[in-house]
Amino acid sequence: MMNRRTVLVATLAGAIAPATRVFADGGMSRIPAYAFSFPALSGDDIRLAAFTGKPLLIVNTASLCGYTPQYAGLQEIWTEFRARGLTVIGVPSNDFGGQEPGGSSEITETAHHQYGVTFPIAAKAAVVGATAHPFYKWAAEVRPREVPKWNFHKYLIGRDGYIVEVFPSAVDPADTRIKTAIAKALADS
Repeated sequence: MMNRRTVLVATLAGAIAPATRVFADGGMSRIPAYAFSFPALSGDDIRLAAFTGKPLLIVNTASLCGYTPQYAGLQEIWTEFRARGLTVIGVPSNDFGGQEPGGSSEITETAHHQYGVTFPIAAKAAVVGATAHPFYKWAAEVRPREVPKWNFHKYLIGRDGYIVEVFPSAVDPADTRIKTAIAKALADS
């Protein structure tokens, strides 16, 4: 049996505590993905807050990976779903196999010239470990069992700013599971 003081303390704690979201796997987050930004490959910033209320597909990329042809599939996703509100963001990383050794000009050559990418590309960033970009640290806290294990790991962020689906490297962007998840995220309001 609870006394009045216990009930009052619990009520006040609930009223003043910041909003948190608890995820199915037990992870919690007080802030959405929209709180982060990436330096852009072009030198500007990619501020995720600019996409508030819209789904995002954030993918760590690499120019010399066996999965690099997924750039073409990501461009197709961007072309198909952009008008409905999806933004695809590529985040080049050299974390896996040293497969993104170049600088911005080499990344631009691969993404823009070889694969015709028109979606935003961030500057090269770490996606795992102590030096990981803050977005990736946040994602690892929220989904600790679904951190990138290789290049072209995909996080789908829903309209609410939280991770709704995670797709490992081997799942091609043209896969029905990705397109279905994107369509659902776009339909959710």
